Amino acid sequence: MMPYKFGIDEINTKIGILREEFNELHAYNPIEHVSSRLKTPESLIEKLVRKGCDPSFESIRETITDIAGVRVTCSFVSDVYRVFELITAQTDIRLVEAKDYIANPKPNGYKSLHAIVEVPVFLSDGPVPVRVEVQLRTIAMDFWASLEHKIYYKYDRSVPAELLSGLKDAADTAAQLDETMERLHSQIRGV
Repeated sequence: MMPYKFGIDEINTKIGILREEFNELHAYNPIEHVSSRLKTPESLIEKLVRKGCDPSFESIRETITDIAGVRVTCSFVSDVYRVFELITAQTDIRLVEAKDYIANPKPNGYKSLHAIVEVPVFLSDGPVPVRVEVQLRTIAMDFWASLEHKIYYKYDRSVPAELLSGLKDAADTAAQLDETMERLHSQIRGV
């Protein structure tokens, strides 16, 4: 698990540099806040069993892409795409896969931009490529996803239909809020 922890550190450092640069040199910072987490060994084992994955290190590395995770929360949808481009344009980061759930939301209304990136972690015996899942979303998307997670946890993934319907409605409302706030932000900036 240690290389994955260091992979999170590498991504957090890169995002921290961007945040600091935006704070010092630009009139606007697109990054609201950043959080990260390393999947627990118990959670990793549960996922291996659920996916029917071979427990070899190579199989785990290829199959379980969210062992290390960093979440970047932005104010606006345009910020999400801008930060994604800034991260993935860095020469030592390799984009492995991107899933755009903003352009193509999940049926339940979930929106976020997921990027599986590979970053080199330099250990005493040489560099190790480490995959980190970077989730980028707006404040409204993050609020919705947090509530959805709590509901699924409370109901042990067997959520009543009326709550699922309410969650979908809330996702639509959050998307409308994002659109309105983006429009107002553009008007203020004269864009």
